[in-house]
Amino acid sequence: MKKQTFEIFHYRDPKIDGVAMHHHDFYEIYFFLNGSVEYRVEGRTFLLEPGDLLLISPNEFHQPLVNPGAAYERIVLWIDKTYLEGFSCENVDLSSCFKSELPTHKNLLRLNAVQRTDITEKLSLLIKEYYSDAFASNLSATGIFMQLMAEINRIALVSSYSGEPMKETPLISQVLQYISEHSSEDLSLENLAQRFYVSKYHLSHEFSRAVGTSIYRYIMLKRLLLAKQLLADGNSPGDVCHRCGFQDYANFYRAFKAEYGVSPKEYTKAI
Repeated sequence: MKKQTFEIFHYRDPKIDGVAMHHHDFYEIYFFLNGSVEYRVEGRTFLLEPGDLLLISPNEFHQPLVNPGAAYERIVLWIDKTYLEGFSCENVDLSSCFKSELPTHKNLLRLNAVQRTDITEKLSLLIKEYYSDAFASNLSATGIFMQLMAEINRIALVSSYSGEPMKETPLISQVLQYISEHSSEDLSLENLAQRFYVSKYHLSHEFSRAVGTSIYRYIMLKRLLLAKQLLADGNSPGDVCHRCGFQDYANFYRAFKAEYGVSPKEYTKAI
């Protein structure tokens, strides 16, 4: 993301190559328009229908699984975290719809016909103003953006859709939660298998099937994501290395630079 506000894109791909599991440093609103897509978010897989709205937070790993037999169309809105939270005031937090700790939180909002029409119109207007050179188009886009976020939060608060993810197992949900809460500890496959009373083979197979990547890769990404957050908060690279579960700084340095293209110290200076 290049802007410190928001960016919006309308994509239509007759054919698309596989997309790797990934995360962003920003909020993402994904509006599915057409195609045949399963969408993974943190070990949960959703079978999408046209008009579905996905809400994805910066700390959530996600991946679309696109069937190449149909054209793939969607609108994607990226929102800078600080920018969105800057609109908050007393009793109003426009980032509420993204917060997984809230009891009303859902990654997937399945809109009814009226909601779908309203969101489609707002997104279309936002795209028009965002890419326009007309007088005050930037201010107009900001106004539409705020209306859109208010409406999405309203929908999220009252959404009655109770459909469960297409694929989700209690074992993997528990493992994901454990990894998230114990990222600085020994999270070897052997230790995890012992803790959850399953074989290493079964855990490895089920995790890769549900999440879309290996346990080792997922843990590494989670630790690096935590490292970025700690570095952004002003912690020293050496301290961050140990708090994120890396055994030595050399391993942390190599992993961080391989994933983000800069060293921990370079990242700290850049932000």
